[in-house]
Amino acid sequence: MKEIWEKVEAAHQIGICGHVRPDGDCVGTCMALYLYVKKNYPQKAVNVHLEYMPERFAYLFDGTGYQEGFENMPECDLFFSLDTGDLERLGAAAKIVEKADTCICIDHHISNTGFADINVVDPDSSSASQVLFELLDEKKIDKSIATALYLGIVQDSGCFQYDSTSRRTMEIAGILMEKGVNTSNIVDRTMKQKTYVQNQMLGRVLLESLLLLDGQVIASRITQGMMEFYGATKEDLEGIVEQLRVTQGTEVAIFLHEVGVLEYKVSMRSKEYVDVSKIASHFGGGGHVRAAGCTMSGTYHDILNTLLEWIDLQIKDRSK
Repeated sequence: MKEIWEKVEAAHQIGICGHVRPDGDCVGTCMALYLYVKKNYPQKAVNVHLEYMPERFAYLFDGTGYQEGFENMPECDLFFSLDTGDLERLGAAAKIVEKADTCICIDHHISNTGFADINVVDPDSSSASQVLFELLDEKKIDKSIATALYLGIVQDSGCFQYDSTSRRTMEIAGILMEKGVNTSNIVDRTMKQKTYVQNQMLGRVLLESLLLLDGQVIASRITQGMMEFYGATKEDLEGIVEQLRVTQGTEVAIFLHEVGVLEYKVSMRSKEYVDVSKIASHFGGGGHVRAAGCTMSGTYHDILNTLLEWIDLQIKDRSK
């Protein structure tokens, strides 16, 4: 902790960003650190860049000075990479890392490659936001910083449902609540509330879902043609794999989103014993034991069959 804040003290230009296709933890961690530095080091030049701000989170950060896109991100001597396991996940911002004097990575992905000069990675934490909280001075956290941290924690812990939720996670959530965070508003607006198009996409995915491996796996997909038909964006797909995961009797949920010709973004979730991060890592992706993803090439059925082979191996190993 001391080394990190010494680097901040010495820096002239500070850059903050997270992974491409930012989720709630990525947004929350980036905005929390940005707000903390702005509040406690007002003399520092600091910029926070996100590939884009998901609409459901934007209301929390109106007027806070975040920048969308990496193209205009200025060079910096200190670069913070948040909630990001490797350089590739930084997209176009990776070129800024290479020119920075120091890169600090704050993350919780078990697949983190340790690419930064200083790596603070805790795979047992619920979220990167929880890891960041442990690096901050609690007395210097105000309501806006607490709101960003709470967003990240509640999003990546599945509203405190996932195995990564610990006693410490709940203690931190309580501390942030005492800072004045409107917790019910965050949960309602960022996790429960759905647009009409999002409901249509979810309905289509559920209708076309398949039960596989004797009902232990549920899988479905969305094609580019479906996206165009419903006028949907990638943000409209948020939460779909989670809905597949809660299907009774299943262990693994697989959701494939077609992003190009014979190219799919793969999202996987498991409940108790399948380590989906091992599977995702094998195909160039990563994530957590119970939540991971990657990008794969091939037809829908070919990709599905390949993933099922890997899942079946773990299921059989468990039964030995």
